[in-house]
This record gives sequence, C-alpha cells and structure tokens, in this order.
Amino acid sequence: MTSKIIIGSRESKLAVIQSNMVMDFIKEAHPKMQVELLTMKTTGDKILDKTLDKIGGKGLFVKELDRALVDRRSDLSVHSLKDMPMEVAKELPIVGFSKREDPRDVLILPKGVTEVDASKPIGCSSLRRILQLKELFPHMECKSVRGNVITRLAKLDSGEYSALVLAAAGIKRLGLVERISRYFTVKEMIPAAGQGILALQGREGEDYSYLEGFVDQEATYMALAERAFVRYLDGGCSSPVAAHAQIDGDRLMLSGLYYEEETGNYRKKTCEGPVSEAENLGINLARELKEKK
Repeated sequence: MTSKIIIGSRESKLAVIQSNMVMDFIKEAHPKMQVELLTMKTTGDKILDKTLDKIGGKGLFVKELDRALVDRRSDLSVHSLKDMPMEVAKELPIVGFSKREDPRDVLILPKGVTEVDASKPIGCSSLRRILQLKELFPHMECKSVRGNVITRLAKLDSGEYSALVLAAAGIKRLGLVERISRYFTVKEMIPAAGQGILALQGREGEDYSYLEGFVDQEATYMALAERAFVRYLDGGCSSPVAAHAQIDGDRLMLSGLYYEEETGNYRKKTCEGPVSEAENLGINLARELKEKK
C-alpha cells in the first residue's frame, strides 16, 4: 500500500468539505499515511451563464479531475455521485461509495422570509426538479440558477429568486441546515440518482484497500440500482430522469421517473426485489417505464 495519497477535488467549499471527510477517515484509519488535497476549477464551475444541458452535461465537473488521475497528479477523486456521468472510463473506475447523507431535495427561502413570493421565480436548474415542482407549485415560474451552493444562496438573498431547490445533503454538509424551510418527501420529488452519496474514483489495478470502513455496502446497492435505471434510459444531466432506492433488510425498493421528450409526458413507478439484484431492478424498472405507452 502506498504511503502518500493525493486526493483530487473541485475547489468549491462543499467539494472540499466532502474530500476532507475522506481525508479524515484515511488519516484516522491509517495514521502513517500522508494525505494531501489537490483542488481545481472544473469546466462546469467556470461556465455559469448556460444550463448544463447546453454545454455538455455532467462530464464537465469531472474532466479535469480525470486528467489529474491519468497524469498521476492525484490518486483518488472525490465526487458527488449525482455529478458523475453514467459511463465511467474502464481505466478510472469508481472504487467505492460513501454512506448516504439525506437524499431529499429541500426548499430554501431568502433570509427572514417565511412564505414563497409568487411574483419571483424559484431558482432551479434541473429539469427533473422543474417537472416535479410544477405539481407542487403549479403557478410558480422556475428560472435557472447556476454556481456553487454559496453563490446560489447569495443570489437568493439578494432578491433574484423567491426560493431555491437544493439537495439536503449539500446543505447539511455545509452546516446550513437552519436555512431549510421545507423537506420534500421522496414521493413528492424523486431525487437525482446518487444524491447524497460520495463516489470515490481511482485508477484501474491499484490498491484501494485503505478505504475499507469508509465504503458503505447499502449505499453501493442503492447507487448500482439508481445508476442502472438512468443508464438504461440514457439520462445524463440534461435528461429529466430520477431514481431513488431505499433498503429494508435485504430488500431494495426503487422509485423511478421517466420523461418522454416527444410528448412531454412523464411517468413514475416503484419496484422491489433483493439487494443482490440491484442493477437488474434498475434496468427492469427503466424498461417497464419506457415501454409502457
């Protein structure tokens, strides 16, 4: 096992906090190992005036981190799993998934405000969220908001938006839980595949046994089911596809949302099966939703 690990991360506050969670674990579990952080701005962090589907989707948040792994400037990348493309290069596999933080989406109002102001839009960049918000707030306009969480909150508090919809996991990891005014249940708003889980990406053929104890088996089953569902439907960042798995004992319940581009219709459905069949459950649910006319 190597004696020094360099962890690659986006430079946003949330990304650094998430990378530090991994670093702290390694330092505690392996006190003799040296751990360093390498931060960088990704293309997705630089282009903030366009929605992700217009500039190339999820891959924009990982390209630079992938390059650092290939060039051996880093040994491990820490990503929010929901930001990772569904197809991952064979030579840069996901080598582990973290325990899942709260997977729900939340509503955040401007500081000191208690009601949603119908005269201003809700800040939301994801088509998955916009579709489901239309059911909950049929009279509200949704407007794209880009940038990291801190940037988005500043835009909200300056009066540009009536509210934001964000992932609970990021808000909690940033220590901003007091900003949450409403949690959406996973029935009201099916989360993005992988929401709340960290993905650890490494190089093929290397020893990552030092992550044992950080990697979570339940989250692994959930991630496999959700990502298989989205992959089957070819849903990247631009495609409003949602998948959320819950585990009870050795049973996995998977909820999925499928959007039909041609008609604008969307359908939701849930299935259940053994955790050992996680990927097949994802594929089968996706197929059922896609083929059901």
